[in-house]
Formats: sequence, structure tokens, C-alpha cells
Amino acid sequence: MKGNPFRGAGFFMRGLAMLPEKGIRHFVLVPLLINIFLFSGAIWLLFDQMGYWIDYLLSSILPDWDWLQFLRYLLWPLVAALVLITVYYCFSVVANIIAAPFNGLLSEKVEQRLRGVTVTDAGWKEIVALIPRTVAREISKLLYYLPRLLFLVILTFIPVLGMLAPILLFLFGCWMMAIQYCDYPMDNNKVNFRDMKDSLKQRRLTSVGFGGLVSIGMMIPLVNLLVMPAAVIGATIFWVEEYTGDTEIDLTFHQDQLEQK
Repeated sequence: MKGNPFRGAGFFMRGLAMLPEKGIRHFVLVPLLINIFLFSGAIWLLFDQMGYWIDYLLSSILPDWDWLQFLRYLLWPLVAALVLITVYYCFSVVANIIAAPFNGLLSEKVEQRLRGVTVTDAGWKEIVALIPRTVAREISKLLYYLPRLLFLVILTFIPVLGMLAPILLFLFGCWMMAIQYCDYPMDNNKVNFRDMKDSLKQRRLTSVGFGGLVSIGMMIPLVNLLVMPAAVIGATIFWVEEYTGDTEIDLTFHQDQLEQK
């Protein structure tokens, strides 16, 4: 597999660092507010139901044999991770559908910024024009995501094989996070959904490294509120440096340009 997972993770960190920068931060506000609202709901749901879900899954995975009960203690962390990952990914899907037009606009402005173009204020007409295209794209991602997620959930209920489900789900989640956020700059540049997936496969390790750090960030309280806009920015840097030939962009130079204007 080609790519570098550390380079991929670095794109997300650079996106996180760009959040407060002038010319970018006001495009971050709406995705940030959507994240705060939905992930607050996810945290409440986990506190209220997590214990019940873990017990139910453990009972489904392990046969009711006394001599196997010691495996409950070994599997508990993996099953807990499975519950956490599933809940956060489900809430992430909802958040991304709602925020899709704003994320597409954020990616557009970041790409303009990275390439030395002055970021201009966007009116509501520009946002409304993005809605049909971006929501349709989110549905395409959902149709790709749900059958594979269902397969992994079914795998969870198969004895022995169910032990692999949390690991496979995490790896699949890393891949999906790369697809989710790299799709914004690629869609803005008229790359269709199939070609977008093929492009990420050509740099699979970089993509998984990026998506992996996004996935981990989603599970850290408070940090997860910043993940969506940071991932959009990081994915746009990924697109510009890996696919357009503009490597290792000098952000300081472009910041100076903006301040002068």
C-alpha cells in the first residue's frame, strides 16, 4: 500500500492549527455549532445507555458457558470501543449531512487561501446553491457506508469472529473519515464519487492515517467539537498538496498577502 500514515495524520493537525486564522475562522462557526449540539446529544446517550449495550453485546458474542466467562473481562474494552465508535460515527453522519453545504464552502475558501487567492465573504445565495449538490453527495457516502457497517455489526454477533469486529470497525471508520472529509475539496473540483475513492486508494496509508487521527479526535471530549472543521481544512490541505501539485504550501506567505489586502 502506498502513502505515509504520519503524513496523513499531519494534515489533520495542520487543519486544527488553521482554525483560528484570519479569513478562515468565521467559516468554521456553523460546523462548530452543529458539532456542539449533536455531540452533546451523543455524550448524553452514551452515559444513559452504554452499560446496557455493552452487556447485551457481550451476551451475544459469548456462549453462556461458565468456563468462558473470564473472556468477558478481556472483551469488555473492545466491546466498549465498538459502542463508542458506532455511536460517534452515527452522530457524525447526521452532523455531516446537516453541515455539508457549510463544509463545502469552508473547503472552497481554504483552497482559495492555500493557493494564494483572497478569501471573500460568502452570502446566503452561495450557501443555498451548494445545498442540493452537497446533500446528494452525502447520500452517496451514506449508501457506501451503511451496507459495510451492517456487515461489521452482523460480524459482531458471530462467536469468535465477533472478537475482530471492533478492530475492523475502527479501520473501516478510519477509511470512512478519509472519504467523508476528502470528498469536500474533491467535490468542489468536480471529481466524481468513484474517482474520489480510487484516488484515496492510491494513497491508502496516507488516507487511513488522516482518517485515523480524525476518528481518535472524535472520541476525545471537547476536542471532538473541533474535529469537523479541522478535518475539512486538513482534507483540503491533503487535496492541494497530494493531488494538485502544490506541495508544502507556505501558509505564512499567504497570510501576509491577506493582511496586506
